[in-house]
Amino acid sequence: MLQQQDDGHQTVGSHPGHASTETGQEMTGFGPQDAGMTFDFPEPTRVSVNGVELEVFEAGRRNAGNPIVLCHGWPEHAFSWRYQMPALAAAGYHVIVPNQRGYGNSSRPAEVTDYDIEHLSGDLVALLDHYGYEEATFVGHDWGAFVVWGLTLLHPKRVNGVVALSVPYQERGERPWIEAMEAVLGADFYFVHFNRQPGVADAVFGENTYRFLRNLYRTNVPPSTALVNLARAETPLGDPVMSDSELAVFVSAFESTGFTGGINWYRNLDRNWRLLADVDPIIRQPALMIYGNRDTVARAERLTDFVPNAEVVSLDCGHWIQQEKPRETTEAILKWLA
Repeated sequence: MLQQQDDGHQTVGSHPGHASTETGQEMTGFGPQDAGMTFDFPEPTRVSVNGVELEVFEAGRRNAGNPIVLCHGWPEHAFSWRYQMPALAAAGYHVIVPNQRGYGNSSRPAEVTDYDIEHLSGDLVALLDHYGYEEATFVGHDWGAFVVWGLTLLHPKRVNGVVALSVPYQERGERPWIEAMEAVLGADFYFVHFNRQPGVADAVFGENTYRFLRNLYRTNVPPSTALVNLARAETPLGDPVMSDSELAVFVSAFESTGFTGGINWYRNLDRNWRLLADVDPIIRQPALMIYGNRDTVARAERLTDFVPNAEVVSLDCGHWIQQEKPRETTEAILKWLA
């Protein structure tokens, strides 16, 4: 495991060239039209919730009473929602974007079990309590989508709508998820590798954080699940998802924190399978599922069996949906919200 400070915190990767000077400052602009940022990303606040501290970014505070919470995936950061935040605020929403536990300047507990679905969903419930909200719309990408689905199962009264990007609702099935993946996809599949060889991938990714994230955040590349090999590749394939200045935000954050906190989410998949054993598996809230047509994540064949009120949108992109297609993603979300 990578070392961390005693208090569990490290300095977040910021964007000093474009940081606002006032917490919660509004943002303007919409998409990655040039190499630089087109708006100021807000300064964070630190919020104590559920036994940890979360670093939280906000837009549209004037819209108090109409919350929407955006949840990042792995290995991401609240900054991954930079193009959705201003549009949602302009549409009348109080936009709340946490770096979830294990990420950025949020707490990074040492115990692996502190990253299970009960803790991660509990953080989001406590975040609503902090702002005085009974319920909110939750948007999640990648692992953030998995957490939002789990939150809705465990705390259905706190969620009034779900938007999931890339990762659909996961059927629980008869076998624990990692066990099932290992049987079908083998020991080298990265979900399995993270669980069976703890600490190995964490160290490899941290050997050269820039190289790993540069190689990972690409479009138009053949599918690959050998992330350890990807992290060591000298030459990236395909095209970059973001500008150098945008990538620098992610690199700075993970150079400070390492990757163990985020990888610990994967190390709780079988624990989550057990924790969800007695939960009603049907999600009754309205939901929007956004897929990338070139994403390697499998689509849910029986999505509406478990999420009967789900609408589906497909965009011409890969896995990093809201960053690859920011305008189309935001338009799809706003249309569904309306």
